[in-house]
Amino acid sequence: MQLIIVFLHVVVCLALILIVLLQKGKGADMGAAFGGSSQTVFGGGGAGSFLTKMTTAAAVIFMITCLLLAFMFGKEKTTTSIMEGVTTTAPATTSQSAAPAAEPSSAPAGEQDKK
Repeated sequence: MQLIIVFLHVVVCLALILIVLLQKGKGADMGAAFGGSSQTVFGGGGAGSFLTKMTTAAAVIFMITCLLLAFMFGKEKTTTSIMEGVTTTAPATTSQSAAPAAEPSSAPAGEQDKK
């Protein structure tokens, strides 16, 4: 059943792309001035109404197959993790503390002894 819906979904996707590409755009009037044969292919009414209905039908089928696939493949609720087999170790603590560094004085060495 899932395979049939996936196949139908792919076919409808491709059909929807082709139907949208076949439709006449806003600037297609200039192309009709040179050929004008697009009106005769889809009948006297032109390609507008037929392709609009086909686009609507393909879009509805596409949405239905999307929802069906989401419900079919979304039922599996697994609680797996990619960190399942990994063990963590605590960082090693050092027991020795570093000796504080001697502060350098701004006075010359000879003047420190005089005080």
